[in-house]
Amino acid sequence: MKQRIGYARVSTEDQHLDLQRNALQQAGCYVIYEETASGKNASRLELEQCRKALRDGDTLVVWRLDRLGRSLPDLVQIVAELERSGIGFESLTEKIETNSAAGKLVFHVFAALAEFERSLIRERTHAGLAAARARGRSGGRKPKLGDKQVREIKVLLRDPEIQVADVARRYGVSRTTLYKHVGVVAPRHP
Repeated sequence: MKQRIGYARVSTEDQHLDLQRNALQQAGCYVIYEETASGKNASRLELEQCRKALRDGDTLVVWRLDRLGRSLPDLVQIVAELERSGIGFESLTEKIETNSAAGKLVFHVFAALAEFERSLIRERTHAGLAAARARGRSGGRKPKLGDKQVREIKVLLRDPEIQVADVARRYGVSRTTLYKHVGVVAPRHP
């Protein structure tokens, strides 16, 4: 038997699920998974339980699109996975449902916009890196150790009495960072 299963989420403890719960019940959802979790949080246990409960022919219903996905690309991915499993999707507020041809069209327009957004971000990132290189800058993190510090460390490590771990602590870096920047091949033991 096909089911309409609801998913409701609020971000903080001081928010309430009542509005979402009522809307989902009115939409014919007899089973509703509820949780309090930030949309930024990748780990949403109730959403995972909800997805495990869905079967071919069922429909996942949410009150609003932003209750399901952390971002538009994330939302598109979730709905695509549902569609591959034969599960419909419906958002009550936006009046989007993927069980009809028109609903699928609207959702695929969203998917195209998400891909367009990713492409724009990628293009801006590449343009920014190219502009930085043209100004003589390179991307990435600043080195943990400056040239002067590397020279000092090399001098210190010439002394066989000085341990790599002691030097690393003194400069506030890991031994691995020292090995990388100073060229120490293997740790020395007392």
